[in-house]
Amino acid sequence: MRHRIVVLGAGYAGAFAAGNLARRLNAEDIEITVVNAAPDFVERMRLHQLASGHQVGFRPLADMFAGTGVRVRVARVTGLDPERRTVAVSGADGDAELAYDTLLFTLGSAVDRHGVPGVAEYAFDVTGLPSALRLRDRLAALGAGGTVLVVGEGLTGIETAAEIAEARPDLAVALAARGELGAWLSPKAGRHLRASFARLGITVHEHTGIEAVEPGRAIAADGRALPAEVTVWTAGFAVNPLAALSGLELAADGRILVDGTMRSVSHPDVYVAGDCAHATGVNGRPLPMSCASAGLTAGQATAAIVARLTGREATVSGLKYFGNHISLGQRDALVQMVDGAERSKSWFLGGRTAVRFKASVLKASAWTIAHPTYGLPRRKHHLTAVPARTPGQNAGQNPAQGPVRSAA
Repeated sequence: MRHRIVVLGAGYAGAFAAGNLARRLNAEDIEITVVNAAPDFVERMRLHQLASGHQVGFRPLADMFAGTGVRVRVARVTGLDPERRTVAVSGADGDAELAYDTLLFTLGSAVDRHGVPGVAEYAFDVTGLPSALRLRDRLAALGAGGTVLVVGEGLTGIETAAEIAEARPDLAVALAARGELGAWLSPKAGRHLRASFARLGITVHEHTGIEAVEPGRAIAADGRALPAEVTVWTAGFAVNPLAALSGLELAADGRILVDGTMRSVSHPDVYVAGDCAHATGVNGRPLPMSCASAGLTAGQATAAIVARLTGREATVSGLKYFGNHISLGQRDALVQMVDGAERSKSWFLGGRTAVRFKASVLKASAWTIAHPTYGLPRRKHHLTAVPARTPGQNAGQNPAQGPVRSAA
């Protein structure tokens, strides 16, 4: 029997990992199944562009993985039983249960509403394709002079506000920030951001927490009512709820606890990458939820799975977060590098050069994921004898655990 690898989720982390596993392991020894709710690879970092009215195309997963041996199952993941090593899914062909020998959990994150009244009923978000399309339709129906309020001063909030304001200069776009806009940026980058927002006509409400969303307005903590025919909620991300129901050991923030190889600390048949992984960077801090972290953790998880299945040592690589590239519409952007403690460095890149830099990053990421067989080695690794763990066997007694060493 071939070793069954099941990848849950086909975002940046899952799609990248599935393609790399197919590239590096012999198809005679393994079968890889990717489970994803949508049939396409959705570039999450372009969803704010889609919502603002730009044409953004997404490639079908079936086309991406054609000829690789990777099976694509379009279905929602509804449950996980790590003791029995099974995954429950629900799709167009009904409910089913998939068995696995190795599981890679990359289901990502969703919008965090923080329990604020009215957000679920009246606010929009750009964390997924359906919600981004819903926002696009609402903005398209909004007439000149309409009011849009983006809640949240993080990367998603900044990019979304800038994209909408540039695409629809006839709208009154505002952003509500709990603190100061761009407070985490270097002084020069912060000035660039403020100048860009001023050029785009975006009103910024600093030190303004939103405590309720109502039809046509949002209520601030100080009692003010901010006009908002459309409220876009970008005030943070929450781990996919299946993580809490998975039976895997979790960190205090709800993410799944992993070791340095992205392996679940409670169930060694399970690896985690992307926003659901509580992975520690070289600075001793958990990596932030981001596309960059997805790439780092997916690469580490893939390398560890290949190493252990082929009887080699699983090397622990340093996970270092280098910085952020932030789009400010189609014609402006900034790149802010950070140090080992994730503090912004004085140097930053802005303007057209930053636009080209970010565009190249997005294109390279999408191209790499969409061409999983690029650089296919002439000779793939065969699996060594990996005894399957029988249901009910203690997770800590997995005979395929394998050695671990640090790259440092």
